[in-house]
Amino acid sequence: MDSLKNLLQQKNCKDVVVLTGAGISAESGIKTFRDSNGLWEDHAIEDIASPEGFYKDPEMVHRFYNLRRAQLQDVYPNPAHTALSDLEKIVDNFTLITQNVDDLHERGGSQNVLHMHGELKKIFCLKTGKVDYFEGDVMSEEFSFVRPDIVWFGEAIKYSTEIQKAFENCDLYLCIGTSNNVYPAAGFVQAAKMKNALCIELNLEATALSHQYDLNFYGPATEIVTQFVDLFR
Repeated sequence: MDSLKNLLQQKNCKDVVVLTGAGISAESGIKTFRDSNGLWEDHAIEDIASPEGFYKDPEMVHRFYNLRRAQLQDVYPNPAHTALSDLEKIVDNFTLITQNVDDLHERGGSQNVLHMHGELKKIFCLKTGKVDYFEGDVMSEEFSFVRPDIVWFGEAIKYSTEIQKAFENCDLYLCIGTSNNVYPAAGFVQAAKMKNALCIELNLEATALSHQYDLNFYGPATEIVTQFVDLFR
């Protein structure tokens, strides 16, 4: 890490973009709800994470997301979340893009967070188009006219304009806890490279895109992210 600290000092990285995935939340106890057969709570992913699945059986979909929302009451930010919050205070510009739909980054202290796949604690009214903060359970009388404010398969990501803008002056890109196999997030490393940013992967293990990064560090996020942020102190 000493050589990396010297490199960061030489490059004077002050405009940082971070992408986080499920790996950072897993260490807080967030369940994926997905088993080795690719099923979610015994349901095919298309049944609970697509518009078609919702219109077919909104009760089942809401039951699934009610469970996921309730789980947030039993989990807490881990040291990787709080380390990123510290990094935001240190650098000049900081954008945290997350594929996660939990609120652990915010509870860990991060301010500029873009939830590209939506948020569990938001609900979308199909009648009015209004999005509201929501912590409880969707009840039976609401099943057909509200939906989770979650990006499902076949839908566009959120904050695409803000994400594009974040990379305009990026000089350091960090990819943390993601499999790097889902686009458009998998393409962020190329967006950063177009700006000659230093690209670093902090992951539990190597991914299909690991070779595209300038540096790779593998291990639990609670360890390697905190060690990395300590280089800025």
